[in-house]
Amino acid sequence: MMIRIRSRDGLERVSIENSVATVAQLKSEIESQLRVPVHAQILSTNQNLLLAKTPNDWTQFTDMADPNTLISSLNIAHGSIIFLAYEGERTVAGPAFHPAGSFGKKMTMDDLIAKQMRITRQENPHCELVSFDRDAANAFQHYVNETLAFAVKRGGFMYGTVSEEGKVEVDFIYEPPQQGTEENLILLRDPDEEKLVEAIALGLGMRKVGFIFTQTISQDKKDYTMSNAEILQAVELHAEGDLKEWVTAVVKLEVNEDGGADVHFEAFQMSDMCVRLFKEGWFERDIQEEIDPKLSRMTKDVVVGGKDTREVDNDFFLVVVKIFDHQGPLSSTFPIENRRSPVTMKALKNHLDRAKGLPFVKRISDFHLLLLLARFLDINADVPALAGCVQTQATIPEGYQLLIESLASAS
Repeated sequence: MMIRIRSRDGLERVSIENSVATVAQLKSEIESQLRVPVHAQILSTNQNLLLAKTPNDWTQFTDMADPNTLISSLNIAHGSIIFLAYEGERTVAGPAFHPAGSFGKKMTMDDLIAKQMRITRQENPHCELVSFDRDAANAFQHYVNETLAFAVKRGGFMYGTVSEEGKVEVDFIYEPPQQGTEENLILLRDPDEEKLVEAIALGLGMRKVGFIFTQTISQDKKDYTMSNAEILQAVELHAEGDLKEWVTAVVKLEVNEDGGADVHFEAFQMSDMCVRLFKEGWFERDIQEEIDPKLSRMTKDVVVGGKDTREVDNDFFLVVVKIFDHQGPLSSTFPIENRRSPVTMKALKNHLDRAKGLPFVKRISDFHLLLLLARFLDINADVPALAGCVQTQATIPEGYQLLIESLASAS
């Protein structure tokens, strides 16, 4: 039986011969195969163990505290993932020692750089937490669940605010033109449309704060958190975003205990080392199919756990971010851009009619509606001004209101 162990060091495997093993026997195998002493191990089936900051916090994870518990009684079977926290450092078997210099192999400058490029796990994110506007998150997950059935990938850019303490709030998700397949997400970005999005965000007092994408049902069977292609896309957008609190969110379907499926959100930051390696050109961009998707390939040797290698477990590049939710200032009921059905002026009329009893500024307080209107307004003056009214919930100037109503009635 093979059990996957996720710890601060990434995802590893432990083999157990006994199919009716106890927690004590599992811990013994972890000590033998992964070199973490039994007395230092805290095990749990709850992934929040890895978010716990101190050994004191670990004590609340008691589901695997009894050494005599049969792991089968915890629904742990072949291929299951369990989570491991431990104090101290591990001793990882290193490579054979080859002396360098006049008595052995001469070292090139590349060798010296690789020796210094040590890949270690980053414990703390720059982002204190990420909070999703409930309506925006629901509008995104509802589409990928109900319409796309998690069969093809979907992505979007998250916009919102960043507090001085590093708290990221996501208030709307812009979905660019894209082509999603079972394995890949190709963003067909439209620079003109993105300028409109940025102008709206400016008026709303918001900025681009991250990237969100879905994993398909077929990926649920894979033993990685993010694939090498996903890491490469995420770090490229993180580097472009130029924000130290930039968040990457993953939405996926997970089978629950009753055999049903739950939509699950996870949030990460790409580690500082990951961003640095990308910017300096260490990532192999051409991903070959024969490479294990849970490994990212480097163009030169790096040092991981005392070993020289060109293949790095993707988990080394991920820093977990806590997730919260909130009710933001915008609604998300207007049809969303770049989906299967084009957004028409009839949708604008229907939306305004449905909200007739509300003040006009409330009726247009929806990013996706503002994006439709922005196509008919001056990007430098009108778009930020109209979005600014939405931000402060100020009365919409009569000229804008007449223009919007005439656009709606022209449908």
